[in-house]
Amino acid sequence: MSAAIIFGLLLALMLTGMPISIALGLTVLTFLFTMTQVPLEAVALKLFTGIEKFEIMAIPFFILAGNFLTHGGVARRMIAFASAMVGHWYGGLGLAGVAACALFAAVSGSSPATVVAIGSILLPAMIKAGFPNRFGAGIVTTSGALGILIPPSIVMVMYSVATNTSVGAMFMAGVVPGIVLAGVLGGVTWWRARKFNYPRQPKASLGERLRTFKDSLWGLLLIVIVMGGIYAGLFTPTEAAAMSAVYAFVIAVFVYKDLRLTDVPRVLLNSANMSAMLLYIITNAVMFSFILTNENIPQSLADWMLAQGLGPIAFLLAVNVLLLMAGNFMEPTSIVLIFAPILFPVAIKLGINPVHFGIVMVVNMEVGMCHPPVGLNLYVASGITKMGITELTVAVWPWLLAMLGFLMVVTYWPGLSIWFPRWLGMM
Repeated sequence: MSAAIIFGLLLALMLTGMPISIALGLTVLTFLFTMTQVPLEAVALKLFTGIEKFEIMAIPFFILAGNFLTHGGVARRMIAFASAMVGHWYGGLGLAGVAACALFAAVSGSSPATVVAIGSILLPAMIKAGFPNRFGAGIVTTSGALGILIPPSIVMVMYSVATNTSVGAMFMAGVVPGIVLAGVLGGVTWWRARKFNYPRQPKASLGERLRTFKDSLWGLLLIVIVMGGIYAGLFTPTEAAAMSAVYAFVIAVFVYKDLRLTDVPRVLLNSANMSAMLLYIITNAVMFSFILTNENIPQSLADWMLAQGLGPIAFLLAVNVLLLMAGNFMEPTSIVLIFAPILFPVAIKLGINPVHFGIVMVVNMEVGMCHPPVGLNLYVASGITKMGITELTVAVWPWLLAMLGFLMVVTYWPGLSIWFPRWLGMM
């Protein structure tokens, strides 16, 4: 009954159009004051201890690094490098877009940032080269979702905070699935380009490839700094985030010189605004999780599912359906912070690896970002392409179907996610 009241109240508030963070906060306050005997002192203590986690500090740093890179010309150089490597294949510029999104995802940690950075440069070039607007829009919208699967990923940090799973293990677990998904999206791009005989670019010379690689090298080195530093034990994921922010600042301002010092305060302010929004959501989600735990709802749900004889296969299928439905109405941060504390205890009792379960949740979030009505990538891409949400939804379907197929593979093949961190000795 408590679970029905809590979720019913939350759903009712969200249906009014209220922001998720405020709906969470009001749900918690209403339940606290009317249906529990929890002392408010305990609530205040939980509020502070819940967000007093070292890992949470990684979020504003990764956001800041992504903003420096977005404004600092790194995306343009990555597109040039990717285009020189694969531009002569069918749909070459489109394939370059997929590759550039994968590379930029590995330095930004954010899907919307990846769509903005790559899409704003790539789409005009594709249209000028003779590609249909829908083709380019479909590529950028779906490939931009790699931003939360290829590490570093802000959503992975959220999952780790909500479930006390290792951030480093989550980052390494996203490497192989991220590369595979980039390959899948690239395959769809190549197949459609060949089917409709879209333009191909002249093959770049070895000198051109080396030149574009050299130009993009400073941005690509950030991948080595973050991933190599974590694996080598030089710093934690949070310290890696701080390092990436400093490095991105130096590269954007002093090396590439695409960002002026007078622009830095604006980048800092934008990053602070985004960080404050996410931290506010986290704060309310921590309280929501506290109420659920206090009412013993996750444990009761786990016991009920086990009593029904629900095995890992059926449970994971139910999780996918639930998260895909949630993706119709909520953005990834809220979904992870609300559902991870509820579903995680069930997954553990069923013997599902916590890192594998985290990757399954992240891939679900990727799909949710690419379909209406609240897919973040759709709205960002809509602003870049000047296309309506309905038209954009039609444009992404071939890639979205491929992502759904990939989701099933990740769900039922744990080795794809956990092989790499196990090989590195992180699990």
